[in-house]
Amino acid sequence: MMRWLMNDAPNAPPLSVGGYLKRAALLFIVFVLLYQVWIFLHICWWVKFNPSSSAFMEDRLAVIQEKHPDATLQYKWVDYAKISKHLKRAVIASEDAKFLDHEGFDWDGIQKAYEKNLKKGKIVAGGSTISQQLAKNLFLSTKRTPWRKGQEAIITVMLESVMTKQRILEIYLNVIEWGDGVFGAEAAARHYYKTSAAGLSKGQAARLAAMIPNPRFYDKHQYTRYLNRRTGTIQARMHMVSVP
Repeated sequence: MMRWLMNDAPNAPPLSVGGYLKRAALLFIVFVLLYQVWIFLHICWWVKFNPSSSAFMEDRLAVIQEKHPDATLQYKWVDYAKISKHLKRAVIASEDAKFLDHEGFDWDGIQKAYEKNLKKGKIVAGGSTISQQLAKNLFLSTKRTPWRKGQEAIITVMLESVMTKQRILEIYLNVIEWGDGVFGAEAAARHYYKTSAAGLSKGQAARLAAMIPNPRFYDKHQYTRYLNRRTGTIQARMHMVSVP
């Protein structure tokens, strides 16, 4: 294989344009496959061990440090048992009501989001599940690229294949953004309510869940009419969902 790639066989003719293209295509395929293996090995490791950061966290830290070089993120890992059950219910009710039932993708939700966006003529709704959001946060940058959605789907399948729903939710609650430089349930609880993730009340949990779609905005505008209304809606739905 290496001799073919290097065109190093005895009496090998000079490479044509087609020969270069074939070798470039093969190298690209090998690179993509190795990248998938690299991702899968990380996911397998995180079944038992906690991630210390995520791609999205690193991107946000780099942006923040452009203005404040010494800045750090507000972040502290907390185990699943030490996260309020109210917050688990609120987040599932808000972000992914079918979390325990699907295998990574809510096809009905995707269809409804597509129809709503088509009607509005712009993207106003997303159909991403908690598993999809976790895939994006852990591995993908904030830049929108043609392959990004496809890669997100592949990672989502890996997560659902290897991890339990409880582990997926545990990591998700620890790495999602909850404000400008605020990541994870523990940091969010302390930032907004001066309490721990375990001590969040039902109302506090519902408000934190309502902030997830636009956390940096709501960090600065915590009592908008929409956020208050959305908080009430989530709180009313919390009893309808189960947690892993």
